[in-house]
Amino acid sequence: MDCKNALVECGNDIAKATDLLRKKGIAKAESKMGRDTGEGLIESYIHFGSRLGVLVEVRSETDFTSRTPEFKQLAHDIAMQIAATEPRWVSRNEVPKEEIAHEIEIYKEEAKQSGKPEKILDKIAEGKLEKFYKDNCLLEQPFLKNAEITVEDFIKENISKFRENILIKRFVRFKIED
Repeated sequence: MDCKNALVECGNDIAKATDLLRKKGIAKAESKMGRDTGEGLIESYIHFGSRLGVLVEVRSETDFTSRTPEFKQLAHDIAMQIAATEPRWVSRNEVPKEEIAHEIEIYKEEAKQSGKPEKILDKIAEGKLEKFYKDNCLLEQPFLKNAEITVEDFIKENISKFRENILIKRFVRFKIED
């Protein structure tokens, strides 16, 4: 019924209707994000040759959801993302304040050394800090299976699909170095 209503609202334009449904789904997902996630699973991913491994804890509201093949696939996709992109934190809220201050100091000094005016150093540092978050925070990274969305958007799409909150609680990445 939602599909039919979206098509009517968008004048039978399938692409616009798809976008509308995605936006509505993400809006619904955001309303569920505050709910408690007392269930879930721990997924593992071992990359070829057993030289790289990931454990990730993905939480859900009910064990009914966490036992479905779709939820297990979601957790597996997240584990693969972690293996491939080497994030250091789940979200920017977990980045230690000292780390942020250190990065800002470095970015300002780099800009100063390259001859940038003093009045724009803060703006340059803010821009580089955003890139730092995208590189190091899992939720802000482009999703490997669809680079047009972030991992956070992927999670929100699945919150909408499962109709309950999903949370990436923590992860650990192991790698045998040469």
